Amino acid sequence: MMRQTWRWFGPDDAVTLSDIRQAGAEGIVTALYDTPPGQVWTDGALAARKAQIETAGLTWDVVESLPVTEAMKTGDVDCVRDTATWIDSLRAVARAGIETVCYNFMPVLDWTRTDLMYPRPSGARALRFDLIDFAAFDLRVLGRDATYPPAVTEAAMTHQIDGDALTRTILAGLPGAMEGWTLESFRTRLAAYADVGEAGLRANLAAFLRAVVPVAEELGVRLCCHPDDPPWPLFGLPRIVSTEADYAELVGIVPSPSNGITFCTGSLGARADVDLPGMVERLGPHIHFVHLRNVRREAETVPCSFFEDDHLAGSTDMVAVIRALLAEQARRHASGRADWQMPMRPDHGQMILDDHTRRTAPGYPAIGRLKGLAELRGVMVALS
Repeated sequence: MMRQTWRWFGPDDAVTLSDIRQAGAEGIVTALYDTPPGQVWTDGALAARKAQIETAGLTWDVVESLPVTEAMKTGDVDCVRDTATWIDSLRAVARAGIETVCYNFMPVLDWTRTDLMYPRPSGARALRFDLIDFAAFDLRVLGRDATYPPAVTEAAMTHQIDGDALTRTILAGLPGAMEGWTLESFRTRLAAYADVGEAGLRANLAAFLRAVVPVAEELGVRLCCHPDDPPWPLFGLPRIVSTEADYAELVGIVPSPSNGITFCTGSLGARADVDLPGMVERLGPHIHFVHLRNVRREAETVPCSFFEDDHLAGSTDMVAVIRALLAEQARRHASGRADWQMPMRPDHGQMILDDHTRRTAPGYPAIGRLKGLAELRGVMVALS
């Protein structure tokens, strides 16, 4: 069995630690969301949060995320300072006894959706990325001179949209983050990447890894980079952690047990050209953290529209993926790896039943994730 964990957004989360324990999770995935990016995580704040988790009968298994600042991604004048602060926070995390740290290298925005309450025939609500709505926002609200396939552009220019609602949804920022964007600040941030490009962003990722991975290895901490979501360029911004080839390049930059992967089946599975079970077989030793969720692609093109389906539905063969992950765990155990057991969490979930009455972070309802965890646990038990 993989270790069953749950994302918790801290004391203000409508889903309590008691709820999480009742759902059957063993460990917590969280961060110091009240500490702004670029500020150091203190020993005291980490100890207080860890004590709160342990008092509830749970353990703090994974930090998600230790934020990489925009300066670190663009390589601007504050990059060296922010990288040093990131390393100071990493040292504090290690002193708190937490050994797995997730981060991402997505420019400007984290995961991006156009609808946070997409109605399903069952009455459930789901997250959705609609390519036409996204292009309409890009072309007509943001006003970028962007290039899309002709059919997408034509539909986006004539499609009826609620520009204000789209703006709020797309620019909402990260779950648990302290800030969103205005159109003005978003345009300014996009402009900061004008001279970076894909090659520049890859170079900045390499510089980041060369600075932090040796420290993580010294501390006995496993770093794991989350894939882009969705896994293709947005707003003309490069995205460089979208495919198996991207991950193979990433782990090769600084070969180390501390330089690894957050294997997110939903982010990667939004592409039709991905082989998730095969990716586990080929890159399995580098997987330090697993997000199990399932998206339903509405076309087999890249990019495409998709929505968050049930964990055992969608376009990904979740049973095949879990079988491959359990086989990887068995290989690790047989080889004597101390970290043979991978933490997994049920990622996202549809709003069902009483979820509609709680104010939770988009995509993170209590009952929808409980349902997902129960289904995934059942698969793991059956395959084990």
